[in-house]
Amino acid sequence: MYEFHKDKQRYFTIQKEVTEQYIIPFLDGIFDVNANQKVLEIGSAEAGVLKAFTDKGNQCLGIELSESRVALANQFMAEEVQAGKVKFISRNIYDIDPEADLDFKFDLIVMKDVIEHIYDQEKFIPILKKFLNKNGKVFFAFPPWQMPFGGHQQNAKNKFLSKLPYFHLLPMPIFKAIMKIAGLKKDQIEGFVEVKETGISIERFEKIVKASGFKISKKKFFLFNPIYKWKFGINPREQFGFISAIPWFRNFFTFGVYYVVE
Repeated sequence: MYEFHKDKQRYFTIQKEVTEQYIIPFLDGIFDVNANQKVLEIGSAEAGVLKAFTDKGNQCLGIELSESRVALANQFMAEEVQAGKVKFISRNIYDIDPEADLDFKFDLIVMKDVIEHIYDQEKFIPILKKFLNKNGKVFFAFPPWQMPFGGHQQNAKNKFLSKLPYFHLLPMPIFKAIMKIAGLKKDQIEGFVEVKETGISIERFEKIVKASGFKISKKKFFLFNPIYKWKFGINPREQFGFISAIPWFRNFFTFGVYYVVE
């Protein structure tokens, strides 16, 4: 685990800055962030992403399964919560009826580094329409599954495995055996297995989006993901056009993607 993941205040600030510097500019021309709109983040964690939207005058809601992360979000955004600019709830998205449980629907749903952790994405993505206003949009950011560290092995508590690219693509029995030999504990192994089971490729994502009745309004592929600026001091870089144009092959060398669908 990177040090900034342990320092939740710093992680909150990083997420806010990534959103200000890269996500909001990406939305330009598609979503007017200055128009006092309604924004929902699913998987809002400590709410650094939503902080960037409340600073622009938007009304926000964060839905997050982890009660401890919701507690931190309420702490880090105490002023905004007190002013009624943002609210946080800890519930499973499947258990929420927006008509009965929420005060309003949303102009924008944000899912940053979340969709690759959700089981049954074919079931999940269509339900997002229930949360959207007319002409509402959904922003997705995720690492393609086949990219060098798409299994999140950089978080492994083993220095060798944390730097071993592509090993998450091995067959499940071999994948588990390597982690066991490397000394990872059962709960750590289960966490990586879950990521392996839910990881999503560019092609599969686009197929699900279209089958769910959404259209892709904008997309961008990154050779170097924007957050690498904070993780490694590497400036973000858009993927080479000729690589982006090659289905499947592009997954192996693209470290992050941004999409807006509606």
